[in-house]
Amino acid sequence: MNLFAVNRVLALPGFFLFLIFAACVNASERDELIQGIDARYDEHQDIALKIWDLSELGYLEVQSTALLQQKLSEQGFRVESGVAGIPTSFVAQAGSGKPVIAFLAEFDALPGITQTAAPVREEIPGKAGGQACGHHLFGTASLGAAVAVQQWLKSNNLPGTVRVYGTPAEEGGSGKVYMVRAGLFDDVDAVLSWHPGAVNRASVAPSLANRSARFNFHGVSAHAAGAPEKARSALDGVEAFNYMVNLMREHVPQETRIHYVITSGGHAPNVVPDYAQAYYYVRHPDPEQVRQIWQRIEAAAQGAASGTGTTVDVEIMHGNLSLLPNRVIADRMQANLTSLGGFNYSSDEQTFAEKIYATLNAPEFELGSEAKINDMEIDLSMGSTDVGDVSWTVPTAEFTTATWVPGTPAHSWQAIAAGGTSIGIKGMQLAAKTLALTAVDLFENPEMLQAAKAELQESQGENYEYSPLLGDREPALDYRLKP
Repeated sequence: MNLFAVNRVLALPGFFLFLIFAACVNASERDELIQGIDARYDEHQDIALKIWDLSELGYLEVQSTALLQQKLSEQGFRVESGVAGIPTSFVAQAGSGKPVIAFLAEFDALPGITQTAAPVREEIPGKAGGQACGHHLFGTASLGAAVAVQQWLKSNNLPGTVRVYGTPAEEGGSGKVYMVRAGLFDDVDAVLSWHPGAVNRASVAPSLANRSARFNFHGVSAHAAGAPEKARSALDGVEAFNYMVNLMREHVPQETRIHYVITSGGHAPNVVPDYAQAYYYVRHPDPEQVRQIWQRIEAAAQGAASGTGTTVDVEIMHGNLSLLPNRVIADRMQANLTSLGGFNYSSDEQTFAEKIYATLNAPEFELGSEAKINDMEIDLSMGSTDVGDVSWTVPTAEFTTATWVPGTPAHSWQAIAAGGTSIGIKGMQLAAKTLALTAVDLFENPEMLQAAKAELQESQGENYEYSPLLGDREPALDYRLKP
């Protein structure tokens, strides 16, 4: 894989750019698509807010996926559920033949953070998690776009397939990776994706590849005062491991990110723990660097175990390749976003936004930017996503819309709050329209699809073969149930 393939993406031949800007849905079709999505505003809002309220965690999204599948089936989509060995996954499609244009639909929530739809901190007792990354909006907008495009294909009697991939457990579960590994994207011509955010813009920014694992240390218990010589502390193993990795931080490439938590360290100070666990993430823009750094991490774990008289086993939890953006499609997304424009807050939404904004300490963002379309994002994103594996397999592009108050970071209570209000719904509707318009552009312009595929092949490099960072492990369906 070529880490800096994105540099070529940013300097496409003028012929490609001509194709991009020459393409455009005609005015009557455009109006029909937008009006159709607007007409389903209440339905989309109802779906999104139900999933927001459910806030089901990764691989446990039973009711959320059932709702999306039901709504797609009612619109004539053929739905196959439980694909790639994941009970909450699905593939829904309508139409027939080529090209195949796909939308991604996420719906999982984040654990350990809850919030009402209020502009002040207000947790919900007893709730397992919240939609702090806006996936309730993500999946619903993709559904809305797919339905609109399906109806457009049908009314124009055109060949082509529109497909929705229900992709569970994006947050640390790598649901899409298993679906790519199973070959479910092999016949797809282009993938259109988006993500809730605080600004409106398309992106050609690469992301960080990452891998995670649980390191389980096993020792021998004994009374910490009465018989310490008979004990071997699993917690000592974890602490020695963490110390060694923290020393290693000085000797890794600059863009590397390593973070961990101790998820189990014993129960009482006077009982030497015979079990302890550390949960690690390693990130870098280049997947090969992640693999190399990971070898050193595992070596440190074995060294820590040896030095403390314990043993250690490693369970890989997830792994994502870096995001490989496609400039051909992203430019079309940016053009469609620009033509649609942003949206304005009502007076109640403005009052809500001002209260949220006061909690953010984000002077670089301004209220009112939700009404604007920002320049395309090109800088490296320090996050990770399992969309990365899709993007190395199929031409893929992403954009964001301002579903959150400007300045809101992902994974925050402020994101949950705005995502549960009409602010989130307005951003979601803008996303559905942008997805639909871009899909129709691709259906109507085979040259654009050819250019996107040529760009992907150039970025992949010669003799590219897909190799997932999570290896051959089966989906970690219980990863949100483990300590």
